[in-house]
Amino acid sequence: MIDRIQRDWFSNVRGDILAGIVVALALIPEAIAFSIIAGVDPKVGLYASFSIAVIIAFVGGRPGMISAATGAMALLMVTLVKEHGLQYLLAATVLTGILQIGAGYLKLGNLMRFVSRSVVTGFVNALAILIFMAQLPELFGPEIMREGDILWHVYPMTLAGLGIIYLFPYIPRIGKAIPSPLVCILVLTGIAMTYNLDLRTVGDMGELPDTLPVFLWPDVPLNWDTLAIIFPYSAGLAVVGLLESMMTATIVDDLTDTSSDKNRECKGQGVANIATGFLGGMAGCAMIGQSVINVKSGGRGRLSTFIAGILLLIMVVFLSDWISQIPMAALVAVMIMVSIGTFSWESIINLKSHPLSTNIVMLTTVAVVVFTHNLAIGVFVGVLLAALFFANKIGRFMVVKSDNTDNGDERTYRVVGQVFFASSDQFLSSFDFKEAVERVTIDLSAAHFWDITSVSVLDKVVIKFRREGTEVNIVGMNDATATIVDKFGVHDKPEEVEKMMAGH
Repeated sequence: MIDRIQRDWFSNVRGDILAGIVVALALIPEAIAFSIIAGVDPKVGLYASFSIAVIIAFVGGRPGMISAATGAMALLMVTLVKEHGLQYLLAATVLTGILQIGAGYLKLGNLMRFVSRSVVTGFVNALAILIFMAQLPELFGPEIMREGDILWHVYPMTLAGLGIIYLFPYIPRIGKAIPSPLVCILVLTGIAMTYNLDLRTVGDMGELPDTLPVFLWPDVPLNWDTLAIIFPYSAGLAVVGLLESMMTATIVDDLTDTSSDKNRECKGQGVANIATGFLGGMAGCAMIGQSVINVKSGGRGRLSTFIAGILLLIMVVFLSDWISQIPMAALVAVMIMVSIGTFSWESIINLKSHPLSTNIVMLTTVAVVVFTHNLAIGVFVGVLLAALFFANKIGRFMVVKSDNTDNGDERTYRVVGQVFFASSDQFLSSFDFKEAVERVTIDLSAAHFWDITSVSVLDKVVIKFRREGTEVNIVGMNDATATIVDKFGVHDKPEEVEKMMAGH
């Protein structure tokens, strides 16, 4: 236990503290923006980001991963807030956490093994595109127009920020000691304040809270009507939150070459959301962009997540006058860096060498996520396509070979491969039911039957041969195949066969 605490919390203190500072600064405008999307006061998103980050540092299953208020979750709250108000959102946040804890105990985190690498790559690329697109209003949107004059300072400031981010690490001695995104934010803020540049700042995003969050019970009736209102929203929030958190954990696993406990993460997200609902915050989940910032800034342990949450609260409550002066151009530069670093550029090169089905899954996932701005829908479509392509591929590997005896009165069919719904038609068409033979032997020693469809088609084969007066023997079934055939098959149950024949 002590070794684990040392490893997760204190093995990278300096790197975690510096990375936490960068993440805290980057969280502020995003939390405000997500609050605006959800239709609530900025402090709701800021309190949520503080609460979730701090709690998940202790109970989450992935050290170094950042969780807070997110855009994907905010989009699901809009209608609830508009029709029923903030108190129902807080109640829905608490119920979301309860559902997520249940998912953790049901070990639903293990379902991540069904998400193929092509889906993860598509998800990452789509997220990188969305992160980049989210910065465009700060560069070309109406926010940089005031009385017809373009706030042209934003362009050289953003370019300068990118220059600092990518060139500062090459400075001897100090280049690797301080995260370049932190240097970018500090330098550009100093320049903007020194020369009084007319730029959009964090303060322009919304009013920062001036008090600490307090415990409050959602002011909603405790009855079935309330549950009927909030449950559909909570279920959607729980699914999207867990999906995004699991995907983020997988990505951070790859970036840090470490493993994580997905089921513990499910429970941790649930605990964090329950506490957040009682502190006046909105539901949240893991943030891929901020997690990438954390890792690339040197954060590896739980301390970086904890520092990010604590500093976020301290800065917005006690240092709001200073924090509000940070130019958005500095944060835009940081997020562009995240976008570039998140995108899998290797996937573009691999389009020529990877199978067509893999490329289709990856590109479809990207297209759906970018078009819908819904990460869950994109991943669902990607997983569905990957499953269909896999089923089709495995189905084609099934073959049925046959040979006849010397006297021609018996034929043996040898089935090789996997027989299931995708290969059942091919299995059925491999038999010649009109051939004049006395006996047919079906050898299943090199085959495996997986589902009811495959058992049903085996019944059809046997019954069709018997209709032609041919004796049928089935040999070589392994234990698993024998079990499913014995349970669902009817060809060796005369009463069931008679019912089938009567039905025809």
